[in-house]
Amino acid sequence: MFYNNKKVLVTGGTGFVGTHLVEELLRRGASVRIPIHQRSPRVCHERIETMRADLTCLDDCRRLVHGMQYVFHAGGTVAAAGTKPVAAMGAITLNLVVTAQVLQAAWEEGVERILIFSSSTGYPPAEHAVTEEEMWSAAPYPGYFGYAWMRRYLERLGEFVAAKSPLKVALLRPTAVYGRHDNFDPQTSHVIPALIRRAAQKEDPFVVWGDGNEVRDFLHVTDLARGCLLLLEKHAECDPVNIGCGQGATIKQVVRTILNATGHEPASLQFDATKPSAIPFRMVDISKARRLLGFQPQITLEEGLADTVHWYQSHLAP
Repeated sequence: MFYNNKKVLVTGGTGFVGTHLVEELLRRGASVRIPIHQRSPRVCHERIETMRADLTCLDDCRRLVHGMQYVFHAGGTVAAAGTKPVAAMGAITLNLVVTAQVLQAAWEEGVERILIFSSSTGYPPAEHAVTEEEMWSAAPYPGYFGYAWMRRYLERLGEFVAAKSPLKVALLRPTAVYGRHDNFDPQTSHVIPALIRRAAQKEDPFVVWGDGNEVRDFLHVTDLARGCLLLLEKHAECDPVNIGCGQGATIKQVVRTILNATGHEPASLQFDATKPSAIPFRMVDISKARRLLGFQPQITLEEGLADTVHWYQSHLAP
């Protein structure tokens, strides 16, 4: 009953991850405030309050966090593989600015707890499931250079605030997340929503970037939301925790599962190794989350992909 009757701000509450955080908080009896900037909320409920705000403005951030007990900071942006460097720079700058503003406002307004997102992109390259202690053992994968160091620095900002203020900070390192309400935009979507959109459109030949042997640790967003709530409740100690599936899957496996879920059998399935596909292997060790939080993913990759395909076909497919 940790969240029952609590007042919780979810920045980015109109976006992909934020929408699922809002839904999970409502299920647990919280009252939720969502900032409105460019989009409207995807969830309607009597315990949702909306407030128009720009997270790059400190005064707006102060208004948003005023009276809130907890904050889940899911606001910001990400960059997809193949994003031009100048666009990636915009994402890096925005995330640094808004996270610093939200942390400062939460500190000033007496918020009790805040969760901020780091990223598994911050880890050095490895051919095993990485543990939390490995983050600072070497530099990140070169293809993630700017974004990864930005996420690393956000952890340092969280550590500074936690050390200098009464605010309790939770640091979460998620792996690759997918699911309902994902970004299916052709220009900015990540691998799973991009593949689902193209499979649903019966694209043929079906060309996939990379050689298909890349390994990823894909986590359904419903499991991520549960992990976030557990972390803020049980371990807001400014001690980073991996939240992932804990199992790897190749892109080839993902492609075949999506094609099967959409009923698409292309005459030609091609893997183009000349296109960007980022790091060859990335998995996270979630034993710490299991031990400290009792976290265990509940949705298999097959179930999650089928659910996401069904949602896309029901809500977005032409």
